[in-house]
Amino acid sequence: MRRGVPAGLGALLAAASVVVAPMASAASGLPLSGFGDVVVDAAHRQVFVSGGPSSNGVVVVDFNGLVRRTIPNQAGADGLELSADGSRLFVALSAGDAVSAIDTVTLAEAARYPTGAGTCPTHLARTGDVVWFGYGCAGTWAGKIGKLDPAAATPVQGDRQGATRFQRAPLLASSGTAGGPLVAGQLALSQSLVQVYTVTDGALTSGASSDAVGANLTDLDVTGDGATLFSAAGSRDRVEGFATQDFARRGAYATRPRPVAVALSPDNAHVVTGTSATDLLIHPTGGATSTRTITLDGGEALLPRGLAWSADQEYLAVVSRYGNEAQPRLSLKYRPLDW
Repeated sequence: MRRGVPAGLGALLAAASVVVAPMASAASGLPLSGFGDVVVDAAHRQVFVSGGPSSNGVVVVDFNGLVRRTIPNQAGADGLELSADGSRLFVALSAGDAVSAIDTVTLAEAARYPTGAGTCPTHLARTGDVVWFGYGCAGTWAGKIGKLDPAAATPVQGDRQGATRFQRAPLLASSGTAGGPLVAGQLALSQSLVQVYTVTDGALTSGASSDAVGANLTDLDVTGDGATLFSAAGSRDRVEGFATQDFARRGAYATRPRPVAVALSPDNAHVVTGTSATDLLIHPTGGATSTRTITLDGGEALLPRGLAWSADQEYLAVVSRYGNEAQPRLSLKYRPLDW
């Protein structure tokens, strides 16, 4: 998924000397036993956090850091994605073999789209009004990509990925625009394949693919124009950028070993990176060194894919945990690019 939705707003905030952030909002514990995904809904000033395959709900947190409610009956709530108009939150139900649609105003389930028995939809990304889901239960090379078009007569179609097969449900990322591209990567393998697809009239066409991202892929993000993808992988000591057309290198952003998350700011001007053992670093896109640091509390560990921007760039959501606690924590960093 791409957590910063708007694209092409231009480069802002020219790089200056390194600034260390003041103490940010404290991380608040969430009523979840694990973590799946996080999305910031700026229009309704709320954050959605899912608990992963063993959970049964989606937690809604307001911009004051207070838990408003838990949306129930969401078996294995994992990947999250907002609709193009922000009226729906789509939830991949990895233990429920479906994708649900939550009304972002009433916070009630508005629709549920079955994906078939034993499919385990896990990760989501959107191109225009179409939601793609990476699916595949534990097994040998069972991972595929499905399509959800809520306006179609047959909303759900599986096996859209062509000849490429993934060991398990692939992680998906996109710019959010109707033309894509859609990027799919295999998590947690000794050599992680990333496949780029072009999107034409709601169909996927295979483009460039590469294992250049390294081993143990943890996160992906894509620029608003779809030209560059960013990857975080456990075998690296940096987040890397690659051209989606041919995987030519498009920069590297130091993080220390084993980055677990990357989030491109909505204006495409900055990349936020982090590992499970260090503070967060903000780099100007294309820059060689970080210009800002977001200091985490002592003992606080960023979780894989635990970063999400609000579309207005006012807030950065950070999902972490302390020590060996299973319970995830959420903190909201207000205007981190101004620090």
